Amino acid sequence: MKIGLNLSFAVKRWLAPAPLAAMIRNDFRTEHVQFTWDLVDPWWPSGERDAIARRWSRALRQEGLLLGGTFGGLASYTYPQLLAPTVEQRRLSLEFFKRAVDMTSAMEAACIGTPLGGMSHEDAEDEGRRRAIYAEVLDLVRELASYAKAAGLKKILVEPTPLSTEFPSDPQGSLQLMWDLEGTAVPIRLLVDWGHVLFEPLLKERADMGIWLATCLPYIDCFHLQQTDGQWDRHWGFTKLGKLNVNLIRQTIERYNAGDRIQYVELIYPFEETDECVYQDVRETMTMLQSALGEAAASALR
Repeated sequence: MKIGLNLSFAVKRWLAPAPLAAMIRNDFRTEHVQFTWDLVDPWWPSGERDAIARRWSRALRQEGLLLGGTFGGLASYTYPQLLAPTVEQRRLSLEFFKRAVDMTSAMEAACIGTPLGGMSHEDAEDEGRRRAIYAEVLDLVRELASYAKAAGLKKILVEPTPLSTEFPSDPQGSLQLMWDLEGTAVPIRLLVDWGHVLFEPLLKERADMGIWLATCLPYIDCFHLQQTDGQWDRHWGFTKLGKLNVNLIRQTIERYNAGDRIQYVELIYPFEETDECVYQDVRETMTMLQSALGEAAASALR
């Protein structure tokens, strides 16, 4: 399978495009990358923003890296976005995502990806409000898809999250969202995170990637891969012991013939952790995963 890398690990650490691109290619043994909005904020003034974003995309491509798309990071995830409590906030969120589309188009990447947002406590507890916000979000995503098509993008990825105040957050809800968004100007697809899927406090007996693949596979475009204990959204490297190991990952993916989807490793570290420790953890994680699961490993097994 293809093991890629989301650039979340680089936030607040490696901010020069060329050296980071060389590190990814030469030290982390991958060619597939997913850019994070935590490195370039879509809200920045468009002229300066796009110039910086293009420097990133040029540096990545000069190292032979394949930029699969851009993805919302920690900063954008803290805001309620499309699930906000007021119409004004939801329209502002749509504008934010349109700006992310513009930035991604400037980088000559094919798609954006993001969670949809988070509801307020009051809205989440009110079934009528949940239904009303859901219906409005469908219209907002349709509008965003039309905007993305005009900008030259090929698809939009939605990430299910492990919170009951957000949607989608379970396999059936994810499938229903895909059904409700059929026929948009560009396809809406799922990016499924292993750590979210294995979150036991919310999903309980359905905290199982096999259930998600059996339910949603035709709509899954790619994955986020992280080590987790199933109790929190850890985003650990694979130097830690947790619920996942390479044999389980391989067996699950092979059972459902999902090996053509890229597994983007998404690691998030405490800001206080030293750069040296983060570098070593990413390197050991990527070496382990590429050796056991990557395309070279698959060829050796055949």
